[in-house]
Amino acid sequence: MNSNVRQDASEINLDANVLIIGGGPAGTWAAWSAAKNGAKVVLVDKGYCGTSGAAAASGNGVWYVPPDPEQREAAMASREAMGGFLADRDWMTRVLDRTYDNINSLADWGYAFSVDANGQVIRRSLQGPEYMRFMRKKIKQAGVTILDHSPALELLIDAQGSVAGAKGINRQSGERWTVKAGAVVIATGGCAFLSKALGCNVLTGDGLLMAAEAGADFSGMEFSNAYAIAPAFSSVTKTRYYDWASFTYEDGTPIEGAGSKRGRSVIAKTLLTQPVYARLDQNMDEETKAWMRKSQPNFFVVFDRAGIDPFTQRFPITLRLEGTVRGTGGIRIADYTCATSVKGLYAAGDAATRELICGGFTGGGSHNAAWAMSSGYWSGQSAANYALSLGEANHRSVQGVGEAGLQGGGHSQFSPDEAIAATQAEVFPYDRNLFRTATGLSASLNRLDNLWQEIRHSRKPDDSQIVRSREAAAMVATARWMYNSGLQRQETRGMHKRMDYLQKDPNQQYRLLSGGLDKIWVKPESVVTNRELVTV
Repeated sequence: MNSNVRQDASEINLDANVLIIGGGPAGTWAAWSAAKNGAKVVLVDKGYCGTSGAAAASGNGVWYVPPDPEQREAAMASREAMGGFLADRDWMTRVLDRTYDNINSLADWGYAFSVDANGQVIRRSLQGPEYMRFMRKKIKQAGVTILDHSPALELLIDAQGSVAGAKGINRQSGERWTVKAGAVVIATGGCAFLSKALGCNVLTGDGLLMAAEAGADFSGMEFSNAYAIAPAFSSVTKTRYYDWASFTYEDGTPIEGAGSKRGRSVIAKTLLTQPVYARLDQNMDEETKAWMRKSQPNFFVVFDRAGIDPFTQRFPITLRLEGTVRGTGGIRIADYTCATSVKGLYAAGDAATRELICGGFTGGGSHNAAWAMSSGYWSGQSAANYALSLGEANHRSVQGVGEAGLQGGGHSQFSPDEAIAATQAEVFPYDRNLFRTATGLSASLNRLDNLWQEIRHSRKPDDSQIVRSREAAAMVATARWMYNSGLQRQETRGMHKRMDYLQKDPNQQYRLLSGGLDKIWVKPESVVTNRELVTV
């Protein structure tokens, strides 16, 4: 451990210029960038940096486009309509440029990209396990201190309200840790509500709650109802392969209109009343089968273990909620530095809004993967520059701001597992979250608000329950930002579907900001194509 660590029997104390919370692609790029800009960096991860999180679990497509004007134009235009025309061309261009450079840097550093049948290097795809193992090695070489299995519990702020570090706990030893830092980057990923989606069970919205407690706000939280196709008996949510699938009822009759992309709502409506079966048998040949197995070997593990040939045999499927992980909502980005609305706090990856580059619709990998490495790079660089500019001001008195599920003066103790189950009952059902109505959203919010109050007025949990308590509080908070935003957007746009407002309303072509804890607020923000964002 680095010499700046002070350790006693019960707590680890570290001093850093920059603290990174989260060890996925956004967090590791942020850590590398901050270190390369002269900062002393600490990275804390809820799991083991390099193996935990959505990216580490499988292959990652990347929005990697060569700097050819026609290709870039096509790449930007392809998602604008799907995302409801809420994206920003300036941000798209910046992300395409940064992603192109970062991917090429990976090649220069020695990352082993796949090669196609013609011997051409494929730079639009990264193998998650190798990619994240590579990035862990890279940041350690850069001098970054890593605390694995060490979830952050709350942010620290100084007397002026600037973020100045965080506190947490080691899940394995129970040892508390404190990191005082000049700047903090939240790179904790999105929130999938413990749906068992592949790689997502560490993604419970913790960073969103911590940011809100420090005063940060959000954007696009209504675009949070992403569901991925998976075998009913598996957590593997690699929806891309279902482009080759046929979908049938239990008796083998085809389901009209069902599909991986534009027909997913048909699948959801069918699942409300009966099982749905799939088989990968559309336009399938041996070459495609071989490519599939090579590109995503983990997709086939569950089938091989079950003795099922997914190319010739039907299997039951389900839709697993991925929430804000494959949604586009998250912490609002205030400017090109990836700063939030709180001084000293930056956000990157799925913890931050991705509306800037894909509006109200995205998917796995692709734009999200590009955003992770780009926003990670910028946030780390910016956090380092800000922290180093503080000089001696970095040594300041601080206090924690965590409350819900962490502190409390009540007499009763809430059950984290019961709170999680109650939250899942509001966000998992397709007829509540995917097919939204004012009646359904309002009813869910009434129950979620009551649950939030129960958590807020409970007594302080003991250490054995403290991580789970914060996860429960974060999921409840995330659901409330989601549904309050969804209630205010009275139209269907991007992935947000209002069954009582089925059309897109040109008068609502704006982003929705949200925030607050005990009382949630939502307000519109106009969409502009330059770097200045104006509130309407």
